[in-house]
Amino acid sequence: MIKAAIAGGTGYTGGELLRILLRHPEVEVVAATTTSSEGVPVSDIHRDLIGETDLEFGTELNEPDVIFLCLGHGLSREFIDTHEISGSCRIIDLGNDFRLDGNYAGRKFVYGLCESAKDDIRKAHDIANPGCFATAIQLALLPLAGNGLIRDEIHVTAITGSTGAGKKLAETSHFSYRESNISIYKLFTHQHLAEIRQNIGRISGQEPTVNFVPMRGDFTRGIFASVYTRAVKGMTEEQYVSVFEDWYRDSPFVFHSGKGISLKEVINTNKGLVHVELHDGYVHISSVIDNLVKGASGQAVQNMNLMFGLDETAGLRLKPSAF
Repeated sequence: MIKAAIAGGTGYTGGELLRILLRHPEVEVVAATTTSSEGVPVSDIHRDLIGETDLEFGTELNEPDVIFLCLGHGLSREFIDTHEISGSCRIIDLGNDFRLDGNYAGRKFVYGLCESAKDDIRKAHDIANPGCFATAIQLALLPLAGNGLIRDEIHVTAITGSTGAGKKLAETSHFSYRESNISIYKLFTHQHLAEIRQNIGRISGQEPTVNFVPMRGDFTRGIFASVYTRAVKGMTEEQYVSVFEDWYRDSPFVFHSGKGISLKEVINTNKGLVHVELHDGYVHISSVIDNLVKGASGQAVQNMNLMFGLDETAGLRLKPSAF
């Protein structure tokens, strides 16, 4: 059994990791750390886990084989600096500390977007888990980038649920603000843009121009991304569909749909769905994921499975919520 510790286990991504790992056939959760709830039962914070675990939040890591860092952005480096972590212990960081520069404290963090770097992830010792928006948008772009089909600027509008803002209450994550409301934030400046440009640039050979309009949605979880760019002259819609189906043919979680897609098909799962169409000289791709699963904790477990030589889908065959 793989011994796993979760640092920052009281938040949304920590809770989602606990739900997945407690049912993982090859994992034992040996620690869930926190600076604010020491000695508190996990099920007192994550109430849906009543009857599922007797684990309590603490401060000790208990010699894990892998640590999942579910900390605020910028805090992972501090955690590594202030804790004794065995050199053999692997780290999967769900924050943004190592996505652009993976070298730190003698460790090399590999960017863990499974659909673009599976072989590198299998060989990796430490992983920088991609951001949620970055995952949804790149799933729409990877087949184009990998086949040299990005020839112009990319335009993205994507909407996320309130859990994407984290558990800490803010004015724009408050129910009275979010309910029956949609708003734009971080227009053209979102922090995930840098990792999208860097990774897509690595695959295509040239960093693309990505114009990104992020939106807050009046729902709790999920990301819907609308992505388009100028189509390659002479390519048909059928050819684009073939490019996407070929790219994801061996993916256990990402699929091209021949029909339009919605969030309902992916919520509570590690799935990503894409749908491609051609319109008046532009190729348009819809992309949907659950921001807490494929966009965070599920992808982290998928990375762990690859790193430890397990079945990539272990613990991740999660039931969708259709209604």
